[in-house]
Amino acid sequence: MPDNFKSTSALHGDAPAAAATTAWADRKELASAAFERTRMPIVITDARQPDNPIVLANKAFLDLTGYTSDEVLGRNCRFLQGEGTSPAAVAEIRAAIERERETNVEILNFRRDGSPFWNQLHLSPIKDDEGGLLYYFASQIDVTKHRMIQTLEAAEHRLLMEVDHRAKNVLAVVDGIVRLSKTDSAPLYAAAVQRRVQALAVAHALLAERGWRDVPLDEIVSRQVAHFAFGRTVMSGPEVLIPAVVVQPLALVAHELIVNAATHGALAQDKGRLQVSWQATGHHGGFNLRWEESGRRKAGSPPGAPGFGTTMVNAIVQKQLQGEILRDWTSDGLKINISIPGTAALSTAKGA
Repeated sequence: MPDNFKSTSALHGDAPAAAATTAWADRKELASAAFERTRMPIVITDARQPDNPIVLANKAFLDLTGYTSDEVLGRNCRFLQGEGTSPAAVAEIRAAIERERETNVEILNFRRDGSPFWNQLHLSPIKDDEGGLLYYFASQIDVTKHRMIQTLEAAEHRLLMEVDHRAKNVLAVVDGIVRLSKTDSAPLYAAAVQRRVQALAVAHALLAERGWRDVPLDEIVSRQVAHFAFGRTVMSGPEVLIPAVVVQPLALVAHELIVNAATHGALAQDKGRLQVSWQATGHHGGFNLRWEESGRRKAGSPPGAPGFGTTMVNAIVQKQLQGEILRDWTSDGLKINISIPGTAALSTAKGA
């Protein structure tokens, strides 16, 4: 520093928190060395000049921002701001300056080459012995990597919570299947449980393919039906996107209906046929589905006590999906109408 640079104010600085006698004697020179050699970017602005310009900047600040000393001195620090900088963060800095108070603000700044970085800014006023404002001290910490880590950790936490939620939902269904499936034969019981779990797995795979987003209704039904009625099924209807939370329970419904048709209904006969059609209704994911089995050799009649499959279908449609299901046994087969209202009804039911 040139010798003719003399202090123009009653500024004596802050006393060190700890200082030996020899260091105290050289405290001004040591403070100057520390300012320049620290790895923390620092600038000093002159609050007595118009627009509070930068009058001191250390090497770490120049390295961080990519600017030269000539491009920094005499400018307000706002030149580091740009598109994407939060107006709220700028307003917080402005308020602190107007009130002559310290503040800590995380703000998006930009280097000379235009690359962004997140700046943890600490701003503090420097006053003379009489309390008059002279300068502002501003230190910066590049927290871009830390912020990225926080974002990744938050995303990972959300993912783990979502996986946990989905796993619990599926396991709850599997638990119900295992407990409630009934048969006097151990092999038949094992087969019934296995095929229902496999139906869930097919739906899970479909969700994974779609990134756990909405899935077309025809894909949900066709993947369950194809295993039992390939070539004997006609499906028709517009695209209806089913929310991810509905896909697995709806797949179980389709699975139970097709298994019943293939073992006890029209598809158990050589000439049996299945027609599935639907229309979109109501809210997002709402639809009316018509399931028509035909081609039975003899007149059909309503069965006696419903089995587990029928009970499960009724429970899923009516209680879980807040819908309705109606069955009509005809002389030629069975007609089933299923009405699902969509996500609004599901949200209402969850909040009840």
